[in-house]
Amino acid sequence: MYATLKLIHISAAILTISGFVLRGFWMLVESPMLGTRIVRTAPHFIDTVFLLSGIGLIWTLNLPVLNQPWLLTKFAALIAYILLGTIALKRGKTRRIRIGALALALLTFAYIGGVAMSKSMGSWLVYFQA
Repeated sequence: MYATLKLIHISAAILTISGFVLRGFWMLVESPMLGTRIVRTAPHFIDTVFLLSGIGLIWTLNLPVLNQPWLLTKFAALIAYILLGTIALKRGKTRRIRIGALALALLTFAYIGGVAMSKSMGSWLVYFQA
């Protein structure tokens, strides 16, 4: 069960960030693809699978969420990623704001990945310690 949930979670993470990068590119080039129905709805399905598989992993591992600072950090960063993503793709009033939010959202997603792999709030930095 754990291995299946982890595979689903990692696959959904790859699909989520791939889709976000593609939509970010379409935002940059002002493509009409960004407004198509499938492009507006598919991310919600993928992100739901991503979230539910993460919850399934927590449940399967019996993780005490409130006693896991790295997990709480992932949740906080996830909220930041979602907010930045909506600014980048929809709510940013200017192109400059949307581009900045896109860059920050991508950095935030990378941070989340590092936290997930290292199980540390230090994210990728733990791999560079002497």
